[in-house]
Amino acid sequence: MRALLIVNPQATTTSRRMTDLVVHAYADALQLEVVTTQHRGHGIELAKQAREADLDVVITVGGDGIINEVVNGLIAEGPAPRTQLATLPGGSANVFARALGIPNDLVEAGAHLLEGIKQGRNRTIGLGRANDRWFTVNAGVGLDAEVIAAMEHKRRRGRKASPSRYLTTMAATMIKSARNRVPQLTLKQGELVVDEVFLSLVQNTTPWTYLGNWPIHMCPAADFNAGLDLFGLRKIDVPTALQSTKRLLVQRKPSALSSVISWHDQQEFTISALKPMAFQIDGEGMGEVTEVRFAAVPAALTVVV
Repeated sequence: MRALLIVNPQATTTSRRMTDLVVHAYADALQLEVVTTQHRGHGIELAKQAREADLDVVITVGGDGIINEVVNGLIAEGPAPRTQLATLPGGSANVFARALGIPNDLVEAGAHLLEGIKQGRNRTIGLGRANDRWFTVNAGVGLDAEVIAAMEHKRRRGRKASPSRYLTTMAATMIKSARNRVPQLTLKQGELVVDEVFLSLVQNTTPWTYLGNWPIHMCPAADFNAGLDLFGLRKIDVPTALQSTKRLLVQRKPSALSSVISWHDQQEFTISALKPMAFQIDGEGMGEVTEVRFAAVPAALTVVV
């Protein structure tokens, strides 16, 4: 079986020793090529080449960011490529891998997925599309993306991404917005228009993310085999910001608050902004946007489980 293993050297929890253990095990069982990414977007290039070469499987070692790049490369010419995806956890959250039931330990996951590759154990999942970019787990416009941008800034300054730092950054961003912001977002789904929205999160699976081992459920019914789910807030003041942050840690069911927007199993909708706002996909900042068209694409990718 012909395989390409792509390693992201910047992944948060990946060590060279653990990666080498996995690489040696896979090299003994597969016709394997190993490549380390050199720059942002390199995963897209490598995955395009893998599809063109008709490889059997592409294996990633890293977090949700490198998975997103590889997925966008694999299906750049259209969904449902013959080449399958296997993903080994190496990031801080590993939402995609954990949502598929893959162990969160790299070595344990390596053994699990190698057996899956040998046995042909896989499933086909749906993906989300945001304008011209595919996503696997989530996307966000506004506050969510601003938190991602703030975390990326801290990482560039040498601060390690951690659950506690993410939580404090999220709370500080929400409180700052509660004091200084007017709603900028409008949601449109068919004839339904919801304006004056502060926060919008889109999910293709659940949870939205993890704080350590603790899942954060914004859209608890989101599923790879359904359409997209959306969580929005039409009100943010300091008490609401604090209550919302607390609710992120314990919520298992959709909120019944009138200020909360909760859409489930949607095929298409649009989020527009009155001014350019931060945009994130699968935990990676994508710059600023004024409009994003979201669509659910079923049976888009086959993954090893």
